[in-house]
Amino acid sequence: MRRIAALAVSLAVHALTLAFVVLGVLIVVGSPSLFLSWMLGALLVAIGVLLRPRLGRLPDDAEVLAPSAAPELYGLAARVADEVGVPRPAQVAVLDLSTAAVYLRLGVRRAPVLLVGLPLWLAVSPRQRVALLAGAYATAVTDDGFLVEGALSTLGEWRHSLLGAEPLSARREADVAMAMSLGAWAPSSSYNAVGLLGRLVGRAFGWPVLIVEHILTRLAAAGGAQAAGRWRALTLRATTEEDLADLEELIAHGSYLAPMQAAVLRGESVEAIRESALTRARLAPDGVLTSAPGSPLLDAAASAVIDTELSRHYTRAARGFGLIT
Repeated sequence: MRRIAALAVSLAVHALTLAFVVLGVLIVVGSPSLFLSWMLGALLVAIGVLLRPRLGRLPDDAEVLAPSAAPELYGLAARVADEVGVPRPAQVAVLDLSTAAVYLRLGVRRAPVLLVGLPLWLAVSPRQRVALLAGAYATAVTDDGFLVEGALSTLGEWRHSLLGAEPLSARREADVAMAMSLGAWAPSSSYNAVGLLGRLVGRAFGWPVLIVEHILTRLAAAGGAQAAGRWRALTLRATTEEDLADLEELIAHGSYLAPMQAAVLRGESVEAIRESALTRARLAPDGVLTSAPGSPLLDAAASAVIDTELSRHYTRAARGFGLIT
């Protein structure tokens, strides 16, 4: 019920945004010979464009891999996506300093894109790699979706425009400098008075935005336990409880990061760093395995091929591992 209410509020927010554009166009079409109608229509259209839902784009530091350059990685991404039940990613990109994997739908066509953080990917075992991708896919299925997220983004733009405006620091510094230099001869300015009036108007019209944003945020957050259960069920389509628990513990404690950073400072190669990670994965309660355990979706040999495909990217990313906290 709350999800339906969240979708209804989101649709109302998007309808209001569209209304600005439609009203602006109708004003211009209704009186095309009046300059004032063009000014008012352009203003309304500009407001609608400013408040439009953001379709998303790749992070600036993401590097998209060509399928021909990383066929094994694309194959793994496709196999895990099929198991979870989401569209296969059209693109796979890597991030040098991210410690997560994220599945996004970008652009007007909502093209699926998989982002892989190299520091974490370098540190996990083949089975944990499957769990990492499965969790990223499941998160995309159980999130609030484009309608709700877009509405929250629009409300955020409203809030910033109406309530976040402050006097320009350069103008304020100029007023102070003139007052100190000229004293009583400093020219009076209506800038501060007009700015104060604008902020008062913004606060008067901004409180409904705050209320709607608060309501939509609460509605979107409702059912968190149910969403978490669904996320886990979807993730376990491709991995096991044990592998998922190991990955969650590794991410929560961040125990993989400090050894990698220390290895980079010692000048070790990424191959040596990867071998250390695999050595930890081979440890078992009754001894040491001959190879890192794999899964039906990714065995040790295929995982090694992926490391070869990403070797150049690992080397570049390792230079910035010290920046990760």
